[in-house]
Amino acid sequence: MSNDLVFLQAALEEANKALLHDDVPVGAILVKDGKIIGRGHNQREELFDPCAHAEIQALRNASSSTANWNLSGSTLYVTLEPCIMCAGAIVSARVEELVYAAVDSKAGALSLQLDILDNAKLNHRVKIRRGPLELECSEILKRFFQKKRSQKKLTNL
Repeated sequence: MSNDLVFLQAALEEANKALLHDDVPVGAILVKDGKIIGRGHNQREELFDPCAHAEIQALRNASSSTANWNLSGSTLYVTLEPCIMCAGAIVSARVEELVYAAVDSKAGALSLQLDILDNAKLNHRVKIRRGPLELECSEILKRFFQKKRSQKKLTNL
């Protein structure tokens, strides 16, 4: 559990980086053998890329740093439950385990009960755990969307 806290705090630091370019504050850290091998945060707005989710960015970063797309034996720590696109990428990268903090009831693959990460028909299954910092990770998202809504109200006046 203490490793979960350390790595999810690092993911939360990544989420804060997304705020610098007005992206939804989600962060991800990929760990193997107790070491961070990949980092990412949402960059859709910054890169004009619909696929630049934190998880995808962390997988790309890890694949680049290890010179290998196969990330077997790794654990992905994410501040928010992954969407279906990210869940598919996590399976494709052969990530061993997913640890996430906040639930995404509207777009999370697990909340939507889409059996991607642990589907027996797929060639790889991912262990899934809820980690600590749910309140902190939820709060940064809540503040971001409250700010967006109040900005929208001001422009509509």
